[in-house]
Amino acid sequence: MFSFLRKTRKKLFMKSDSTKYLGYALGEIVLVVIGILIALGINNWSEDRKERELEMEILVQISENLKKDKAALSEIIANANQAVYASEKILELHHSNQSSDSLKYWLGNIVQFDRFLPLTNAYEVLKSKGLDLVSNKELRFKLGTYYDDQAKIITNANEDLKMSFEDDWLPIMRTGVVDFEFKKYLIFPDEVAFVTSDKTRNIMVLNRSNYDGSIGYMNSGLELIDSILNMINTEVQNQQ
Repeated sequence: MFSFLRKTRKKLFMKSDSTKYLGYALGEIVLVVIGILIALGINNWSEDRKERELEMEILVQISENLKKDKAALSEIIANANQAVYASEKILELHHSNQSSDSLKYWLGNIVQFDRFLPLTNAYEVLKSKGLDLVSNKELRFKLGTYYDDQAKIITNANEDLKMSFEDDWLPIMRTGVVDFEFKKYLIFPDEVAFVTSDKTRNIMVLNRSNYDGSIGYMNSGLELIDSILNMINTEVQNQQ
């Protein structure tokens, strides 16, 4: 086509037919512009496709991380619920000034803590590429809410339980423990004295409150994780 136009342009130029020459020259320019626009369109389409593929790849990785976070949180919540239940049972003993064969197991459920370490490697990759890579604005917002806010709140809440273990329980345990296995059981020499002590009762009440607060934060985190997982699943299916 361009060869034909060049030959035609040369003939018209030699015949001094300037009007027709100008028309063919403009036509050639239009064809060149159209060719450039088509090439740019193809290039933009290719870049957009590559960007969407990268987005889906990172979202799938984030999904896998979130599933592991969900499993970890579910286990921690189960332990925290046991601690709340055990606290209630021991506080009931305090009112009756009695002991129980289950006391050592209840204490094992209470005198413990869990660390929550959210998996953030895929989210960090996303941030390095730019959060705008996620085309769904609502999903982008929820990812930021979970990783930059909720996960940190949960981590801090569980750190408070760790501090209670170190600051409140360890000093009591150092005064004398018959036997102890972490998250299993804790045996004191005088169980009745432990149950009736106002000091241990106060620690128990505060500890129960901390566990209740931590459970609330973690349940909110689980709800957010489920919402994000559903949205990611929808995004991935729409790209297939």
